[in-house]
Amino acid sequence: MNHIGPEQLIIPILADIYNWGKSKIQAMKKPGMYEVLDYESTLEILDPRGMVAKFQKKERVRFLQHNVIAVQDQLWGFKKNIYDYKCSPGIPADFYESGHKTLVVISMREIYSKKDEVDLNMQWYLKGDPIGKSGSWETYINQYTHKLCLNVVFPAERPPVRIWLSEGNKKRISELGRESLSHLPDKQWQITWEKNNPAMYETYTMKWEW
Repeated sequence: MNHIGPEQLIIPILADIYNWGKSKIQAMKKPGMYEVLDYESTLEILDPRGMVAKFQKKERVRFLQHNVIAVQDQLWGFKKNIYDYKCSPGIPADFYESGHKTLVVISMREIYSKKDEVDLNMQWYLKGDPIGKSGSWETYINQYTHKLCLNVVFPAERPPVRIWLSEGNKKRISELGRESLSHLPDKQWQITWEKNNPAMYETYTMKWEW
């Protein structure tokens, strides 16, 4: 019978620990099926009372795994308040509610492989109760993201008078200056906020008084 020395047992164990640790670090750094190279979203409030809004977002993504045939979109609000959902590429295959969000399963109608890049475009309308003197809109980061840009567009008749940006996990609120507000050619008003490498699992909330 061959004698198995301690070093013959330790080396495979160390290799297993190394591979396990490496996979855990990679999963923490870039979780999910893709990373977001560039993300821009625009919430456009369509009436002075804030009862109807249009939301658009575009993402340039790079897939982190093979055989991707579907992706998931997250919509703030309940299904009954959301209508005219559109996406490109792909088609919306299923809608279901989870807490205060509506999740959409998008069938990509194509098979994507690791390192493939694609532009995802989504748009929908949201209707609800009138917005009072203050409002807010949240963006949750659940994919590794390189560049983030958030826009909120206000009707010409009702521009914002104060603007804040809240970071949930850091419990930090920053007031945005007038340089973040622009007057568009059609007389609407737009807030823009940008950040490189936003924190994973952070909720960025644009808040305003108008």
